[in-house]
Amino acid sequence: MTAALGFLSPKGRVLPIFTVLAIIIVLWYALAIALNYNRVSEQLEQVDPGYSISELIQGTWNMERPVLPAPDQIAVDLWNSTAALKVTSKRSLVYHAYITASATLVGFAFGTLLGILLAAGIVHVRTLDRSLMPWIIASQTIPILAIAPMIIVILASVGVTGLVPKAIISMYLCFFPVTIGMVKGLRSPDPQQMDLMRTYNASRWQIFWKLRVPASIPFLFASLKVAIAISLVGAIVGELPTGAEGGLGSRMLAGSYYGQMVQIWSALVLAAILGMTLVYSIAGIEWATLRRTGGRA
Repeated sequence: MTAALGFLSPKGRVLPIFTVLAIIIVLWYALAIALNYNRVSEQLEQVDPGYSISELIQGTWNMERPVLPAPDQIAVDLWNSTAALKVTSKRSLVYHAYITASATLVGFAFGTLLGILLAAGIVHVRTLDRSLMPWIIASQTIPILAIAPMIIVILASVGVTGLVPKAIISMYLCFFPVTIGMVKGLRSPDPQQMDLMRTYNASRWQIFWKLRVPASIPFLFASLKVAIAISLVGAIVGELPTGAEGGLGSRMLAGSYYGQMVQIWSALVLAAILGMTLVYSIAGIEWATLRRTGGRA
């Protein structure tokens, strides 16, 4: 009981989060009034020139096609698009989130594998460190919005469509933080530890598995949290250029075509929830791994 009260105390985690959330919601409602004011006032002038302030405020929060929807409009649309529909329905946001999450996880898996392999090569082969690392860094200077359509068109020309192009875009984005983090982690053992391993006549393979890899685990998980979030962004971007039939990106694109801002914001909010879920899943795996390996009590 005491622990629960401590968790809910001002110094705990829950209260600060809900305080910030409350401030954001209040500011959101205020911004919705400011951005929707002109349209609502024009409509009310035509119907009733003597409208009240309360009618104006209510109108800005209940527009059918607002510039900025109010939080309760987004909440209602989220409920109607998730709980009120079967998950197999193409109008369900759960269905679209599943499609986006599938591409995200596939791209994340391949990006992580590629990043770890590149980091191992860079740490052990000096030629790769000097020749490959600059190109890895340069690859991230290309805007993903420019390269995504090219990837999709090129793969479509050879008959590869659906999940694979989006996964490749996600992989392209997420391999970079994994590579950089693993290079830093594999190089983190200090010279005394390396000298001790050599004193025991350990081979490079033994030094790698028994010293470098354990030392790199905290760096790896820090990179994975960034990589999984970027992978989700890549999957959503991959759904935009061709107007994919499914996915949160296609949902946003459809909303922009028909001026349905509530639909766009609902997809954005669900994408944020999905991103938080993925990041916290990595954090949970990190906690379990570090506890198992003695890195955390």
